Formats: sequence, C-alpha cells, structure tokens
Amino acid sequence: MKTRDLIKLLEKNGWKFKRHGGNHDVYEKDGETEAVVRHKETDEELARIIIRRRGLK
Repeated sequence: MKTRDLIKLLEKNGWKFKRHGGNHDVYEKDGETEAVVRHKETDEELARIIIRRRGLK
C-alpha cells in the first residue's frame, strides 16, 4: 500500500499530523498516537494491522 494512501485514510478518520520522528511520522487522535513509516510504500501486513487496530474505514 502506498504510504500516502494510508495517511489519507488516517486523516479522513480524524487523525492529525503531530510530528516527524526519526523514520516515522506520528499522527494523533484523542490522546492516542500512531507511527507511520516515511517510505513510498508501507508493507501490506503493517498497513492492515494499523487499519484494523484503529478501526479505519
């Protein structure tokens, strides 16, 4: 999955960019954080885990 598509999905579900980390961008919603790798592609399994964990639609 393209990382920008995962980020768009996060933002569509109310997640806001918080800061840049070492190799990740950190997004926040309701006091919870989610780190997204800063690569063109995100591993499919990792993307599925993030989508499932955060209940993204």
